[in-house]
Amino acid sequence: MPETITPAVPPTPPVTLSALLAREDLGLRQIAGPTDPGIVIHWAHTSEMADPYPYLLGGELLLTAGVHIPEGPDVSAYFDDYVSRIVAAGGAALGFGLAPVHDTVPPALVAACESRRLPLLEVPPQTTFSGVARAVWQLMAQARLAELRRVTEAQQSLAAAAARQDPVPSVLRQLAQRLGGRAVLYGPDGTEVAGAGREPAASPGASREPAVGAGASREPAVGAGAGREPVEGAGAALAALAGVVRPAARTTTPPDPTDRRPHAPGTPPAPGTRPQPAATPPGTRLTPITSSARPQAAAAPSARPQPAATPSAAPGAPPPRPQPSSATDAFGATHLAVYALGAGEGFVLGVATPRREPGDHTIASVAAVLLTLLTGEHQSGAGAARSSALVRLLLGAPPGEVAPLLGAGRWLVVHARPEAQAPDPVAASALGAALGSPLVDLGGDVVRVLMPADREPAPQPGWTLGVSAPAEPHEWPAADTQAARALARARATRAPLLRHAARPALADLVPPADAETHARSLLAPLSGQPALAETLRSWLSLHGSWDRTAVALGVHRNTVRQRIARCAGLLGADLDDPDVRMELWFALRRG
Repeated sequence: MPETITPAVPPTPPVTLSALLAREDLGLRQIAGPTDPGIVIHWAHTSEMADPYPYLLGGELLLTAGVHIPEGPDVSAYFDDYVSRIVAAGGAALGFGLAPVHDTVPPALVAACESRRLPLLEVPPQTTFSGVARAVWQLMAQARLAELRRVTEAQQSLAAAAARQDPVPSVLRQLAQRLGGRAVLYGPDGTEVAGAGREPAASPGASREPAVGAGASREPAVGAGAGREPVEGAGAALAALAGVVRPAARTTTPPDPTDRRPHAPGTPPAPGTRPQPAATPPGTRLTPITSSARPQAAAAPSARPQPAATPSAAPGAPPPRPQPSSATDAFGATHLAVYALGAGEGFVLGVATPRREPGDHTIASVAAVLLTLLTGEHQSGAGAARSSALVRLLLGAPPGEVAPLLGAGRWLVVHARPEAQAPDPVAASALGAALGSPLVDLGGDVVRVLMPADREPAPQPGWTLGVSAPAEPHEWPAADTQAARALARARATRAPLLRHAARPALADLVPPADAETHARSLLAPLSGQPALAETLRSWLSLHGSWDRTAVALGVHRNTVRQRIARCAGLLGADLDDPDVRMELWFALRRG
């Protein structure tokens, strides 16, 4: 089983060979091998062994004074073997010290390093090997400090983004910006819910089979692009890789005995067939989720991935491996990583970047935690109760009978509207989480939340809220109307939150039957024209303000003027008279 250790801090980043060569105090000079600026060194090691292979971990700058070089006129074969062993061990570069053994670098060594494409450095006599090693560690400490600072700043920006009115898009934008790539949130059905950043450009010939990464199956995951069909584009490869960690990727489809293609994850190959590994184009590198200290060859997989799920196992087969929570892969030069959010709810965070820095996994993990809080289940054990309540309502049960499944006591209805843009399902879910209730309904531009009355709703940044009076389940429809009117008043007065006033009024002193009869008689000319009645109600509640009424109703102020003039004509009343206004207000409250 591959390691899935998540470091608390990013590992120490390597240093580039070019940065070491730029140190004037060392006086190093490259005399052979590639000059790629991407060549990195993980540490420096001194050895005079003729075969240093057993003592190398990979990524070293190997330093030697040439004590091990045999005497003889032709040592080309010796140097070819010596350099090839360093390359096979993963050595990053070779440093050859001048004096006291050799005054110059042997030409045969230069030729061997050039042939094997191993960078060869000339170390001048005044530079000690310990000085070179110290310089490497100094550069690594500086790089580590810079990486820690980058990770800290990214964590702070992600936390600030999660507190915005559009938390999910904001977190994705920050993540894409910090990693220099593209960040995508996939829903339980595999579709893209939200995304930010640019998709890294794919290198030529990067089409490949998807869903291969650390903790994932070497065979394409069923439901995520199984088969030998190539995946076009890094975005499609990332979506396919997301299927590896999504619980919905499970399948029970048996293999075709005549099919010699890779079999589905979790199912044994047909008798007489030989499982074939997924094709990986030249240059594709499979990298584990955590950075390794030892670089690996480009064509070698970093870890044995595991199947996405195993619905049934054949007799004598090994036990199924657990569902991976994260996986990485590569699409040409593009690095891909996916993270399962929550405890099996199906949301997946995907990241595609043109490069992979040591702290990128830490930054992406912070974003995954924040997105889990924004998209996951916020009430432990409440999902089944809500499903039961919904079924009972659909089958005709009254709200009073269903309410105990959701919680005891009275309830509040909250209507909310964002200040900037129309809400999306994820933003609505995040608002419900902030208010402490998963009972959320998104309809048009308004989000409705049903929450227990013992929880005090607070203003939410970027939202305008209207709150009803506490209500019993049978009063929920009336509370819904109260919250809608409170929201309209809050938007008109630019208040972040307004409550419905539930204190007794003068109208409560009149017998309800008489009050309702009087209201119907007084408002009869407006019957059948709800737009006029609602406009008059809003206009009176806002003290005759044309602008505020227009904002509350979402119409032009001239439309409000025309409707109020129409009401005055139909009612035959002077709406500038405060007594008339008061009487109409009482009637509208009863109507």
